[in-house]
Amino acid sequence: MDLESFKSNPRTTYLAQEYERLLASRTEAESLLTDVSMSELAQAEIETLTPQMEALWKQMEETAQAAQEEEEKPKAMILEIQGGAGGDESSLFAAELALMYQNYAESRNWGFTKLDESVSDVGGYKDVSFEVKGRDAYDALKFETGVHRVQRIPETEKNGRVHTSTVTVSVMPLRAITKVTIPMSDLEFETSRSGGAGGQNVNKVETAVRVIHKPTGIAIRCTIERSQLKNKERALEMLQAKLDLLAQEEDDKKHASEKKAQVGTGDRSEKIRTYNFPQDRVTDHRIGKSYHNLPTFMDGDINELLKDLHDSEIAASQETTSE
Repeated sequence: MDLESFKSNPRTTYLAQEYERLLASRTEAESLLTDVSMSELAQAEIETLTPQMEALWKQMEETAQAAQEEEEKPKAMILEIQGGAGGDESSLFAAELALMYQNYAESRNWGFTKLDESVSDVGGYKDVSFEVKGRDAYDALKFETGVHRVQRIPETEKNGRVHTSTVTVSVMPLRAITKVTIPMSDLEFETSRSGGAGGQNVNKVETAVRVIHKPTGIAIRCTIERSQLKNKERALEMLQAKLDLLAQEEDDKKHASEKKAQVGTGDRSEKIRTYNFPQDRVTDHRIGKSYHNLPTFMDGDINELLKDLHDSEIAASQETTSE
């Protein structure tokens, strides 16, 4: 970056003005180098000003870089929860996880909007998608991607046997800069009536949109908005986020040997956590740490675990850098 760029950046304007002042002083000192009576003082002044200017320039670069990284952070994300092994019990736990994330989002004053759902016969979720909006939402929840395993005795279990079920969670950032370009020729759109409550518009007009990405077969359905156009926009956002996640997963696999510090983000097949209800324990397998008071945890009090995951990432990153 050049000085004019720093001057026009609100976060570096003051530093740029100070740099400009020092630059003028050094230029003046340089003009005196040819004056025999002043050259020694001028040289001393130059030697004093130069390191000050270098330090200021470095500070401006770091400040501008931090500002750019903040600007590029996703301001929203898609949270997708899908039932896995375990049938009805899996769908019920998917609904409990959805409520856990909703409660946590509300505690952080984030927006939490359901985009689409597929409900099981017992009232759980076969799959459900949410848009989460808020400061640091993606940074806080990015490690939730993966397989969540639950161990408990279902209400329908007559012999008191503990069942094991799984739910898959995907966290997909909505970024201004995307990894994958989607040609419109690769897309197929279908429309239908949105089911459920919502008034005459929802029930009688084809507002629901389903978009199919033909090369991968990925299909996204969105029903939350009252207009077909807005549902189409939302569905495309969700598809973009999913394709970006797939691209990131492939990139991580290619560079797996270079990413030994990663805590675990992006691999949806990785078993990341076990919720053991009989033992009142949650265990995150990536950091090898357990937490008790499971009912409170399921109510959305997950901040301690999320902080431990981030601390582990930072520690692993610093260890890798030192090597």
